[in-house]
Amino acid sequence: MANVADILFSSSISRQVTCVLLIISLAHAQNIVDFQPSYLIATGPTVAALLVGNTSDVSLSLRTVSPSNTTGRIGSPSCVAEETQWVLTREQVGKTAIRVQLRLDKSLRLCAENETDTDCCPNPLCVLETLQVAACVGSTPQASLLIQAKIHALLVPANAGSDNKTAIPNQVYQPLGSCPCDLTSRACDIRCCCDKDCSMEDLKLFVSHCLPGPFGGQVSPAPDYQCSVQSSENSPDWFPFLCVSSPPENNPYLGLFYQGDTIAYKPGPSFQMPVLSAPEPANDYVQGSPIFTLNDQYFTIPQKVLGQCVNNAPVAFLKNFKVKCVTLLHSCPTGYPLQTLLTDLRIKVKNGQGGDAIVDVTDEVATDLSQFISRPGSVASSDEMLACENVTLALDYKFYWRENGITSIVLTRTVGTITLNDSVVLTTRYSAVFLNGEFMGEPKSGNPGYQVGRPVIAGIVDTLDNYTGSIQRTSINLWKPVSDGLCSAAELKPVVFGENSTSGCLLPVSRQNLTQCDLLRETVTSLQGALIKATYVAKSGNPDPLTMTDWVNISSVTLNSSTPMEDTASSCYGVPSHQHVYVWSLVTGFVDGIPQRDIHAVKVSYSPSRWALDCGGGDVSPCVDPMETQLFPITSSVTFIDIPVNTGPPKTRFQINFTEYDCNRNDVCWPELAFPITRYYTGEPYSQSLAKGLILVFFFIAASVLGTPWRQIRQAWNGAAL
Repeated sequence: MANVADILFSSSISRQVTCVLLIISLAHAQNIVDFQPSYLIATGPTVAALLVGNTSDVSLSLRTVSPSNTTGRIGSPSCVAEETQWVLTREQVGKTAIRVQLRLDKSLRLCAENETDTDCCPNPLCVLETLQVAACVGSTPQASLLIQAKIHALLVPANAGSDNKTAIPNQVYQPLGSCPCDLTSRACDIRCCCDKDCSMEDLKLFVSHCLPGPFGGQVSPAPDYQCSVQSSENSPDWFPFLCVSSPPENNPYLGLFYQGDTIAYKPGPSFQMPVLSAPEPANDYVQGSPIFTLNDQYFTIPQKVLGQCVNNAPVAFLKNFKVKCVTLLHSCPTGYPLQTLLTDLRIKVKNGQGGDAIVDVTDEVATDLSQFISRPGSVASSDEMLACENVTLALDYKFYWRENGITSIVLTRTVGTITLNDSVVLTTRYSAVFLNGEFMGEPKSGNPGYQVGRPVIAGIVDTLDNYTGSIQRTSINLWKPVSDGLCSAAELKPVVFGENSTSGCLLPVSRQNLTQCDLLRETVTSLQGALIKATYVAKSGNPDPLTMTDWVNISSVTLNSSTPMEDTASSCYGVPSHQHVYVWSLVTGFVDGIPQRDIHAVKVSYSPSRWALDCGGGDVSPCVDPMETQLFPITSSVTFIDIPVNTGPPKTRFQINFTEYDCNRNDVCWPELAFPITRYYTGEPYSQSLAKGLILVFFFIAASVLGTPWRQIRQAWNGAAL
């Protein structure tokens, strides 16, 4: 049965294909032509269709037609052409098709007032007519094409905007923008109903399709509980008493849009390899833009890019950096940046205000090379020593700036003489600091509350001659051991907010040092004191150096041993080997739902310990040789403690036992039924809310007594009495 069904289905398809082929061949044999499609609606100045069939002897005619007043139909096609405002063209497509195109020979510009030029549109609806294209063989029409043309005038503003791009500057210092969808300067933006460049004719085209919400210049839709939303038809009985009255300007989108400016748009080549040319500097500098020399080249300083040192890295305006580059030297350096000339460093830099600034170079000679030579090579004889003079060890730039320009540049170059034997590992340092006057533009650690992972801001009171009551910024540090972990080579790392950390370094101590316990304790105390030189800590992430209320004192506590011990010949007690920093923080508010944390208090404590030589394990040399040393750890740590926010009075035993009345653990909150007259409501003083609540209860009782139920009860009572 399945085979029979397949055979019947295949034969049905074959019959259909045969019929189509017969119809096509018959049409070709009878010279039949047809328009595809036969009816079009034109909303633009051009329209096209295809005429298929035997088109060898076909001619085209165009005329304007209108429906009959009696029948409402359009008459038969005619081969007599009429003069219209359209241009009819034809193009042969293959052997059996012609592409027919109509183009409006008229401008779609809207006529101005009292304009005599006829090549414009007197009304916004410029073209409204019906066209008929007839395909004729001789004088006999073979097919017709109807075109309904409905074309509106092209509205062009009087001051047409140029092809500009909108550049949004630093939004912190710009006022709010009133129309967020106004993206093009001096031109009407489609569907932007708040655009001041749109005329009344423009708005009529899209007044019913305006961009909704705040991006279209409208505030967010008012919620149902607004007093202005409810109407008298569907308002519930409680609505006049419990609705909320709030102005429409109070919406969550305030502050998202800003007023910008325009810059000229320069089109570039597409799908082509760009031609590399010299950079084009801007007229003035903005934060992050590269600094240019007087010959329009990047001003470069060695920096780290992707973890690697690059000798010619551009310097960004207002971007401080401090890097170290390690180089293995087998011979004396001869090129930049390890060998520099004064003529190469005294570069003229564009100051961003139409002038230039020359780099002022000051030389310093380094006598102690321990911080630059981290690991010397193998020891060689004095004959094999090679002295490399005037090696550039550090380049420290200070850029003084004001507004969007650079006022002066000071470079401190540190040079020294390096003695080479086999090889030397050289660590060079490069830095750039931007100073506004004499103050460095330090980055913030939050606005206003601290952000997790940003450095804790500390400060020292200014004690210079020009004391202004300000606080100089610094940081609270921990140990950052490198290479062998000794405290003499260890670096410092700043304490970051919200991250607990512990680190340390090693101090070599000999038996002779243990005989001078006071000196040992003083040495360890000075090492630990180098971590925290500040006396104040900023409460928030953007403190004011001139406002003392933005800072909190750092308290210091020394933890004494529980049992007093005396020093011996081989041990010392009370060595402050561990420094601990406690930071208390609390949530002081919310910004856009994000909690803002401030530092409430900071305490530094020291834990004393007993240091004694360990001569076990067969190594007795430290106990025998007074100059042999052992390594003792010096540690530092920081702990952040969150102060819980006071959530109100403590819960009663009834609230603890019966969770169905707990608003935090149940969807139904019965204690908040009378929320405005309870102490949970903090919108206004409790006495005022209680008085207003009692007045509201009085109105409800009066409405109930004087309302319909009591009136019916009085009528029934009076009827029963009669």
